[in-house]
Amino acid sequence: MTMTSRRARRAELASFLRSRRDRITPEAVGLPPGSRRRTPGLRREEVAMLAGVGVTWYTWLEQGRPINVSVQVLDAISRTLRLDEAEREHLYRLADLPSVPQSPGGGGLEPEVQLILDQLDPMPAVVYNGRYDVLAWNRAYGALFPKVVKAPPATRNALWQIFVTRSCCLPMTNREAELPQMVATLRAGFGRHLGEPAWDDFVRVLSAESPEFARMWAAHDVARPGSRMKMFRHCQAGLVRTVSTSLSLSAPAEARMVVYTPVDEESRERIAWISANPEVSPVAEHVHRPR
Repeated sequence: MTMTSRRARRAELASFLRSRRDRITPEAVGLPPGSRRRTPGLRREEVAMLAGVGVTWYTWLEQGRPINVSVQVLDAISRTLRLDEAEREHLYRLADLPSVPQSPGGGGLEPEVQLILDQLDPMPAVVYNGRYDVLAWNRAYGALFPKVVKAPPATRNALWQIFVTRSCCLPMTNREAELPQMVATLRAGFGRHLGEPAWDDFVRVLSAESPEFARMWAAHDVARPGSRMKMFRHCQAGLVRTVSTSLSLSAPAEARMVVYTPVDEESRERIAWISANPEVSPVAEHVHRPR
């Protein structure tokens, strides 16, 4: 790891620890609230006391100083900060602990992947990498998200298209619930790629393009890919309710296949119609006024 990558990782670790400490109230861990608090959550010395570590050591850790950490100490800090599994894994990676499993290596997509995608039609299915770049898709996904799959390779990215495109021009209906989860999943992946120009540039440019993304990114939330309810409204087919399932692939590293399964017969019929009519735009045509 280069010196730049190490500095970036420790800076991310410091920001993450502060954000997790700020969200825990003293009352939640059995401490008196006090009347002269300058922070919304726990103080550094309180975290150190509850975790059983030295105040100076924890302060240095939260300041991003180059100090040694152990699994046992980070376990104690994780319990004190009430981190869930995804957050705990994120913390270990930021601390560069060798006990955290490394992502498998690999090259491009295996040829069988596209065959599997095609066999899943009319269920929409797509392959993302850890940054939500769209690597492959089937006909149903392309019919539901034509703007994504027709974008140039540089912006053929689900997050980019969702945050940069006006909400009226995308079929997703539950943006408020879904977007924070997607950003949290990206943040977890970002922890494995600190200091890498492609990741740094993606976050920097998307933050500049979308204040909404910048706000969610600043929350430092992390999550793993998983099954979630996703709803889409097609201008002709109507509302489609699905459950997304994320399946890890052996290669390339961090690639996953996401399959959207209809939750009821009505949604199943509508998805089949959308897949059979890819020429029909999922959103109604309208003229935008200048911002």
